[in-house]
Amino acid sequence: MADFRKLPNLAALRAFEAAARYGNFSRAAEEIHVTHGAISHQVRALEEELGVVLFARHGKRISITPEGERFAAILRKSLSDIAAAAEALKADGKQQRLTVTALPSFAARWLSPRLGRFIEQHPDMEVMLQSSNQLTDFVRESVDIGIRFGRGNYPGLAVEKIMDDCFYPVASPRFNKGKLPRTPQKLSQHPLLRCQLEPWTPWFQAAGLDLLEPTGGLVFQDSSMLVRAAVEGHGIALARHALAATEIDAGELVRLFDVAVACPQSYYLVCPSDALKKPQVQAFRAWLLAEVEKTETVQITEQP
Repeated sequence: MADFRKLPNLAALRAFEAAARYGNFSRAAEEIHVTHGAISHQVRALEEELGVVLFARHGKRISITPEGERFAAILRKSLSDIAAAAEALKADGKQQRLTVTALPSFAARWLSPRLGRFIEQHPDMEVMLQSSNQLTDFVRESVDIGIRFGRGNYPGLAVEKIMDDCFYPVASPRFNKGKLPRTPQKLSQHPLLRCQLEPWTPWFQAAGLDLLEPTGGLVFQDSSMLVRAAVEGHGIALARHALAATEIDAGELVRLFDVAVACPQSYYLVCPSDALKKPQVQAFRAWLLAEVEKTETVQITEQP
């Protein structure tokens, strides 16, 4: 049996883990609510106790050593297990709680309208939906599971691809007094709305158009705002199917033409491996996959 009297100071361990995660004493101090000097002192004391240099100092900059990296990985896993065990004790006999994080656009336009069905199936579960464009620290922020839009590279997490997506043009049926373009060639006569990092050019190519990428006009950072602008009649938007389908079904938007191009990114379910053991996570995953199965698929246009 381990002699727990030989454990290093727990405050020093926590300070070191935060400093290793951020690569910065000041940000670690902000998280733990102590001073920069306190973090530096605790890490230095831990190094002296262990007889190992955990950080190389370069003036005001620090860089973690290979020994520090290995120790931080083991420590992070241990602290994660402790946090999970504490959450399990707090939840024992109480209402189950599930915290889900997703991008704002996907949370607002795809997930949120469907979550009521999940809650109907699990009336004893409390669901907390967070929307953020930032990557989540699942342990520190007490998040159970996330839905991300990317290429599936999420180190240290269990990753499962759940859905592809595609782009096509949409417009309000009231846009241009209802006189919508009948052919792709007519698009150049109208304002074309777009999101950053989601250009029109691949769609132009699939439609056989020799057009340059639009410049000027409205450019959005958030895909949800793009769809809203199209609904309000500000122009023709290149929208993702998953985000525009609800408005199309409601008659607020019209899909233009039968040309659709695949998104280079997909939707992924991500969480710490240990979270997959939680009953509420298992229930949400099963429900989500069933909802994806119900989602209408769109025929992708072959590139010329």
